Amino acid sequence: MTLTEKIESNNFTVGVIGLGYVGLPLALEFAGKSIKVIGFDLDKKKVEIINRKRRSYIKHISSEKIEREVKRKTLMATSDFSKLREVDVIIICVPTPLDKNREPDISYIINSTKSIEKYLRKGQFISLENTGLKAGKDFYLCFSPEREDPNNRDYSTSTIPKVVGGVTRQCTELGVKIYSKVIEKVVPVSSSKAAEATKLLENIYRSINIALVNELKVVFETMGIDIWEVIEAAKTKPFGYTAFYPGPGLGGHCIPIDPFYLTWKAREYEVATKFIELAGEINTSMPYYVVGKVMHALNENYKHIKGSKILLLGLAYKKDIDDMRESPSLKLIELLQERGAKVDYNDEYIPAMPKVRKYGFDKKSVKITKSNLKKYDVVLLSTDHSYYDHGVILENSRLIVDTRNAFGKYKSKKIYKA
Repeated sequence: MTLTEKIESNNFTVGVIGLGYVGLPLALEFAGKSIKVIGFDLDKKKVEIINRKRRSYIKHISSEKIEREVKRKTLMATSDFSKLREVDVIIICVPTPLDKNREPDISYIINSTKSIEKYLRKGQFISLENTGLKAGKDFYLCFSPEREDPNNRDYSTSTIPKVVGGVTRQCTELGVKIYSKVIEKVVPVSSSKAAEATKLLENIYRSINIALVNELKVVFETMGIDIWEVIEAAKTKPFGYTAFYPGPGLGGHCIPIDPFYLTWKAREYEVATKFIELAGEINTSMPYYVVGKVMHALNENYKHIKGSKILLLGLAYKKDIDDMRESPSLKLIELLQERGAKVDYNDEYIPAMPKVRKYGFDKKSVKITKSNLKKYDVVLLSTDHSYYDHGVILENSRLIVDTRNAFGKYKSKKIYKA
């Protein structure tokens, strides 16, 4: 039976490499359609949580779904990559972060492809990239950029259109057939390069527009103009405008990272990406701007940042999720501590801070209580989770520095916008 015949009859097995924020929900979509899925991850804790505990380790992903699919034997997890021989379709969902010099770190991709190379057999389909047998002849290869938006109430993995581009026309056609099993709309493009460029365009578009409103926030502040009021007014225009909002910096796995990938690649062609790099500079400067606001608020109240106690609200990079990848909150903690402040944080979704790429803070989430709030010189709101009671926080805090306009409806001298 050919791979096409297997796909058309739902008689194929999918291997998903990387069971994180992208890989796990995609694996569940295939499993939910009674397509057998083997999930691969080097983290044996994740493997055990799925296979034995049958629960989720990601907030917005249902434990009930995992329990159901494991029980139905449509989903299993493993750290044994030799089982790649058993799958027909391999989907690589591993991270592509930046290193300490903000250069692309593709080690996860390289290591994944080396594992695949050991067990690759003719006729397999791979979504991303690989080496070994000849792509388009001995195996099928395409690129399909992820478009995950954790905790988005309007769109899920299955309802977000999927772009697919193969190294050959047949690769693209197979990619469309495979993803159409679980995705409502699949968008084929002419090549894997076009698919990847689509991903870059989407995230660079957001990065540049966020940089624009971040810069305007700083400019308008010097003019005595409230950027938030201006954005709300601009939103009333029914055409030609999309609202973007300022904040303490960029977070997540895509928007802070993807623009640097294009800049890195463009250097090979001796092409400058001045506009993109400028946007990156503005966005990465925002934590410094926020810390300056904290220092200003303290000075206005006859206090120094050195020795001050600061409670940072929200560690995740966006509201109501447990994902802290590239979160500007991490940079804020680093900068504040470098200046002598004592920093605690609150985030019910991240009760203890794990070690991440650049930071190894040993902290646990502090509960939001009236007595706890009164202990701090400044409460710094970085991520506006829905569970925050702004009235209680305002009433029991000495000073508030607000990076999200969460306290916009309140009039108080205790509030400083950043």
